[in-house]
Amino acid sequence: MSPKVLILNGPNLNMLGQREVEIYGGETLAEIESACRSRAEGYAMEIDFRQSNGEAELVDWIQDARGKVQGIIINGGAYTHTSIAILDALKMVDVPIIEVHLSNIFQREDFRRKSYISAAAKGLIAGFGGTGYVLALDAMNQLIQPENED
Repeated sequence: MSPKVLILNGPNLNMLGQREVEIYGGETLAEIESACRSRAEGYAMEIDFRQSNGEAELVDWIQDARGKVQGIIINGGAYTHTSIAILDALKMVDVPIIEVHLSNIFQREDFRRKSYISAAAKGLIAGFGGTGYVLALDAMNQLIQPENED
């Protein structure tokens, strides 16, 4: 059975390629999803790629993932900096969690430098645009399928 990884995207990420291109790049979320599917296929890994502007929906998806996925990759968008509810949900899921950000949050406004998600994450990838998601899949593969190390 192939391992399954949930990839969650928070608010406004559905507008990638149209908003603040100088910060987030011109790649769309659909293009990022396609790159993730391609990489996951190479690892014989199944992904469930989702986006929501709603905090409650993200919490519901995380809670529902318990016992169903082997890992979670999350770009919480603005909820990264505000949502204790998402942190609490992530702490209930006993799988590796990798946090992803398109921009380098540590080079931006002070409020973006605080991440609640980081308290539950095994690691953080930031500043590489859409490539960060593929890097997160590479890392997740090492965490959940160590026998696949090159």
